[in-house]
This record gives sequence, structure tokens and C-alpha cells, in this order.
Amino acid sequence: MLLRLEDVARSFGGRTLFRDVALSIHRADRIGLVGSNGAGKTTLMKIAAGLEATDSGRVIMPRGTRVAMLRQEIDPNRSCSVRVEVTSAFAELAELERNLHELERQMEELAHAGREIPSELTDRYGDCRTRFELGGGFERESRVERILEGLGFDAERIERPLNSFSGGWLMRVELAKLLLSSPDVLLLDEPTNHLDLPSIQWFEETVADYPGAVVIISHDRTFLRRHVNRVAELEGSGLTVFDGNFDRYVEQKALRREELVANKRTQDRKIAQTERFIERFRAKNTKAKQVQSRVKALDRLERVELPDDHIAKMRLVIPPVKRAGRSVLSLEGIEKAYGDTVVYEGVDLSIERGNRIALVGPNGAGKSTLLRIAAGVLPFDAGERTLGHNVTVAFFAQHQLEALDPHRSALEELEASATIDDIPRLRGHLGAFLFSGDDVKKKVSVLSGGEKSRLALAKLLLRPANFLVLDEPTNHLDLVSREVLEDALVGYGGTLLLISHDRAFLNALVNRVVEVDRGRLWEYLGNYDDYLRKKAASAQRAPAVAKLEPLQTPGQQLAPPSAARLSKQERIAERERQREFERRHKRATKRLAAVEEEIRQTEGRLEEFAWRLGDPEVHRNPDAIREVEAERAEVRSRVDELYREWERLAAEVEAGEQDLSG
Repeated sequence: MLLRLEDVARSFGGRTLFRDVALSIHRADRIGLVGSNGAGKTTLMKIAAGLEATDSGRVIMPRGTRVAMLRQEIDPNRSCSVRVEVTSAFAELAELERNLHELERQMEELAHAGREIPSELTDRYGDCRTRFELGGGFERESRVERILEGLGFDAERIERPLNSFSGGWLMRVELAKLLLSSPDVLLLDEPTNHLDLPSIQWFEETVADYPGAVVIISHDRTFLRRHVNRVAELEGSGLTVFDGNFDRYVEQKALRREELVANKRTQDRKIAQTERFIERFRAKNTKAKQVQSRVKALDRLERVELPDDHIAKMRLVIPPVKRAGRSVLSLEGIEKAYGDTVVYEGVDLSIERGNRIALVGPNGAGKSTLLRIAAGVLPFDAGERTLGHNVTVAFFAQHQLEALDPHRSALEELEASATIDDIPRLRGHLGAFLFSGDDVKKKVSVLSGGEKSRLALAKLLLRPANFLVLDEPTNHLDLVSREVLEDALVGYGGTLLLISHDRAFLNALVNRVVEVDRGRLWEYLGNYDDYLRKKAASAQRAPAVAKLEPLQTPGQQLAPPSAARLSKQERIAERERQREFERRHKRATKRLAAVEEEIRQTEGRLEEFAWRLGDPEVHRNPDAIREVEAERAEVRSRVDELYREWERLAAEVEAGEQDLSG
């Protein structure tokens, strides 16, 4: 046993976070600490690390046990390099090295003077050298570089000063120091929040091989499934420990709840019977003793309480969105640079209706830049960005949390973005984002990071656009909130483009993965796991060759697969048929774009009729009203014709593109 919590309790601001908490941590443990935001997970971890005191109970550990926790508050103004800061984790080894040099100097002086070296001095030197070797003193530099490389630091970043990095990168520095110090008990609070997907994969391998115990707060379901062997859940001011990984925890929790519901049903039935007896015989003297006995029994009865998890069962239904044109977004020849740093130099990306695309790649590859260009919130240096017919874009990023008005309540903040028709459903909409009861009256200024994220998402999805562009939408969300958002987006009828480091979230939602690598894009069909499998298979087949061809540029076509087996005359005829097919396809594509533009203009005319009918002069003249209504009916009929033609052309173009692509 490395560490044990016994009957630990902690309150904050008159609210009991938890009480009677008991948890034993052993060397092979990989414990996932879960619970809703605000349940007290971080506080409990700080108590285990000795950084906060308990209200009652105690923390027990054997002498010499080292416990360390990943810090969340980091000084951003330090000017030393990443290498120097991370190497400071070897403070004990550095002290041993100084002692070795001093002992060597003393022995050299004695030898130079022809004097005998005392055995006490050689014993001290031998002991010091053994401790230095066992501590990995001779491998320090290679360990530092290996861990920093795994966390995404290249040779240039390693030498940069700390004050040139964002908070996310500074968190990586702290994680590197923690891993290098190798405590017996490693306490990690959301360590993957600031890691990209390649770094998360490296981190998983490191945790799997870690020689000590690991306790981790994480909302990454994939990590919890793969790497924890126990789950400790903070719920209702108590801690419950489940053996097994996250999936086993979900199963056990469901079974325990079923048993609890059955026990409560039985108890409620017995209570009702007892209360009926008391009510029936309360006035009878002959039954007074029995009545009093049952009253006392009810007072002493420990009632079965169900956890307040009705919120977890809430599911958000996103309203239907307007149907967009087949082409939602086209980026052609996009160029973007920040000063001398070129991010993109002529990149293309095409997004069609119904696509659910994840952008993946290491931090710094340009994912967020591409996402913001796609959303229309970031200018680019050259190229063309074209939105399709009837496409409306909504963009979510973490900076929008700061745009919330701190003086408004959650409900008032939502009302500020609502129409009159939305008002009756605002409370229900907030409830779907886990704001229940009086929570809707909380001021934005007192909301946690997770609550602000939920509120910002609630605003975004109140009347959603048909093209959602999302940058890390699950950051700061707990497990329940992530599942609510995930279920909502599964039923969303529009097009998605997103960045997320939550692999379970990606697997549930996306049907295409676009990898961003050194200014180029590589496309993979399927979800995130499909992408990993295809990458691995491609690496095995051709480890020295690029994994996939870049995304096809507009107009790039593949030759018919059977062309090599045809005769010369047949090949000529086949090429002519192919050219004619391509000409028809080009005409259909051009006509489709023209129809989409005509639909846009004609629907604009329909909106004008509403204004004309509201004109007082028209409104008072029955003949004028009939004339406007007749014109509107004619225009509406034209819109219907255009949509029928649009559907036919869209199907023709789609079939043609499938044929052209093989």
C-alpha cells in the first residue's frame, strides 16, 4: 500500500463536497477519478498530495513514499528554456552529481599529495555513484529529450524560453517534469486536455509502462477504457470504487442502480402500508401502542435514496435545419502565413452536404488555422473560399466563453440570443445542457469553465446553422455533458467540421478524417479508429512512402481501370465517350450552380412579398392584396420548379462524380 485515505471529509462555502471517503492506492493501480464538474475531484486529489488539509479524516502513507500532482497554475513569465526547466526535475540527481565531483576532487588532492585515501571517503563515493546510476543520472539528457519529443517539443521548441509559450504548452512542460521525477504515486488532473492526438497516444504508452501508481482525473472515455483498472466515482458527497475499466464501471453502476431502485420500490411499499395503518388506527385507544411503535420505526428508518441522476438522462434534440446545396464549402488554392511562417501554400478542401469531418494532426500543424478559414472568421492571403447555396455557418471556439456577459444569468444570456418564438422552450433547452432548477439563475461570473462551455454551446444550438464548425467543443465538459452533446450531434441534420482530442467523440460522429501535415491535407474515409487502422496498414505496406495521395484537386480524374486492356481503337473510342461524359457532367455542374443562384434570388423575392403585404397602402386595398398574393403564388410555383430541377441535377452530378472517381 502506497497511500490510504481514511474517512476524509471536506466542505467549501457551507457545502459538503464529500465525507467518509476511503481509498487505498497500491503500486499497480491505475485509478480513474470521475464525477460531475464541481463534485470535488481536484480537491480530493490535492488532499491526497498533501496540498490541502482535510476537515476530518487522515491521509496515511509509508515513510519515504513520494506523491506528486500535476500543477494547473503555472507562472507564464519565467525566462529559462524548456530544457533547463524540465531538467530541474532531476534536482536530487544534480545534488548527487555535485557530491560526486567534490568527492573526486578530494580523492585527487590526496592522491596528488601522496597520501592514502581513507576508506570512509571511497565508501561515500561508491554509495553516491551507485545512487546516481540507479537514479538514471547518466541517462538524464536522453530521458529529457525522449519525453519532450513525445509531448510534441521539437529541437527548436526545447531551447525556447518558457514565457514564449501558451498555457497549453506550459502544461506539457509540467507534465514532462512530473514524469521525469518518477514519484511513487502520480496524481494527474486532466493531463490530456492540452495534448494533441499523437501526444495522447505517446502518453498512453508512458502511463502503461509507469512503475508506480497513477490516479487520473479524465473525461477521455477512450483513455479510461484502455488504461484504468479501477474507477473511483465522487457522487452525492460519497466515493464509490468500482473494479475494472470504464466500461465495467458503467455496467456495475447500472446494476447497482437497478438494485437500488428495486430496494426503494420495496421500501416505499412497506412505508405506505405502515402509514395507512397509522392513519387508520391513530384514534383507537386499543391500537395506540402499535401505532406509536410504527411511528417510531418510521422515524428510525434509513430511507433508500436514489442518486440525483435524472439530468444524466436528458437528451438534447437539435431542431431541423434548412437543407443546404450539395456543395457546402469549397476552399481552392488557400495560402496563409504568419510573418515568415508559411502555414498553407495553395491548399484545397471540398466539403459536401452531410459530411462530418474531423481535422487531425499534431499541434502547430495548422488545424485551427484551416478551421477558422473554413468558418470565415480568419482572413487568408490568397485563394478562394466559396460557400454553397443556402449554407449558414456557426462557429464555436473556446474564446467565445469570454464573450458571455458576466452580469447576466444563464437564462438571460440565452434570452439575449432568442427570438419571441424561442422563449417558451428556453428553460427546457438549458435543461438539456444540464442547467436545471435554480441553475438557470446563476450569474455567468460564477459559472465554472464546464458550465460556461455548456452555456455557449446552448446558445450556438438554440437555432442551429446547417454547417457547424467546432473547435474542441468537449473541452471543460464532464462525461455526462459530453454524452449529451454527442447524442445531440449524432441526430444533427447538417454538416460538421470539427477539431477534437476526444477519440470516443470522434468515433461516434465523423465519417471522414482529414490529416493536416506540414501544410498538406490527406483524406481518410471513416471514423478516427478507421483512420488509425488505415495509417497502420499503409505504414506496414510501404513504410518509406507517403501514406496516401493528397486530397484530389478540382478537375483531377482517374483513368478507367480497364483502359490498359483495350485495343488502340477501343481506347480512342473510350476516351471520346469519357470526354463526352465529362462535358455532360460539366454542363450539369454549371447548371446546378445557376439553379442554386436562381433559387437564392427567387426566395429573396418571396421575403419581399411579406414586406409588401405589411405596407398600409396595400393592406387597405383588397385589389392590391389580391395582386400581391397572385404574384407571390407565381413566384412560389417557380421556386418549387427550381427545387425539382435542383434535385434532379444534384443526383446527376453526384452519380457522375462517383463514375469519374472510379
